[in-house]
Amino acid sequence: MNRRRTRPRIPGLTAPVLLAGVLVLAALTGCSAGPAPAPVTPTARVTEAAAPPPAAAVRPLARSLPLRVQVPAAGVDVGGVLGLGLTADGAVEVPSVADADRIGWYEKGVTPGETGPAVLIGHFDTARGPAVLKDVSKVRIGDGITVTRADGTTAEFRVRELEQVAKDAFPTAKVYGDTTRPELRLVTCGGDLVAGHRPDNIILYADLVATRAA
Repeated sequence: MNRRRTRPRIPGLTAPVLLAGVLVLAALTGCSAGPAPAPVTPTARVTEAAAPPPAAAVRPLARSLPLRVQVPAAGVDVGGVLGLGLTADGAVEVPSVADADRIGWYEKGVTPGETGPAVLIGHFDTARGPAVLKDVSKVRIGDGITVTRADGTTAEFRVRELEQVAKDAFPTAKVYGDTTRPELRLVTCGGDLVAGHRPDNIILYADLVATRAA
C-alpha cells in the first residue's frame, strides 16, 4: 500500500484556495532571477500540447527514493535529487539558489514509479544565471524522462502534456491530485522577467511507460 501523501496546505484555508496559493508562493519565492540583472537565459516558454494517455498502464513500482533524473531533450542528467518538504508557512520548498543545478522531489508525495503523481521541481534560472531546466522549452510530447531509484530500478516516463500557466492560476488539483496510474510532473518557472520574477509555471506531465530492474 502506498504511503498517504501530504499535499501542500496552510491551516485555516479551504483546500482549493489553499493549494493554489501554496504553489504560487513556492514559485515566487524560489523561482526567479532576482532583483539584479541576470546573465541572458533562454526563452522561458513552451508550446502547449497534449496527447492521450497510454492505452495500457504499466505495473506500479514499490516506494523507493529517486536518485537521478534524466531529461535528454532538455540536456538534463543530474544526480543527488533533493528531498523537498513544506516551509514553516506551508509553502512547497524549492531547491536553494546554491542547488540551482539540481532537481528536487516533493517527498510528501509518492516516489516516481508509484501509483500517483510524483512531483519534481527545478529552477529555470536564478540571479546567478541559467539553471538545470534552462532548456525545458526543447521538450516535446513523447520525449522521455528517466528516474533512477535507490532500489536500483529505473522508471521511464513519456511526456504527455506541456502546460504553461500563470502562477496565480496554478492547477494544483491537476498537479497534485490522485491518479489511478504512476505519473510524473516536472515543474519550473516560465514567462518573461517582470520585476525580477517569472510570472508563469511550466509543467510537464508524464506517464510511466516502462520499468527496468537492477
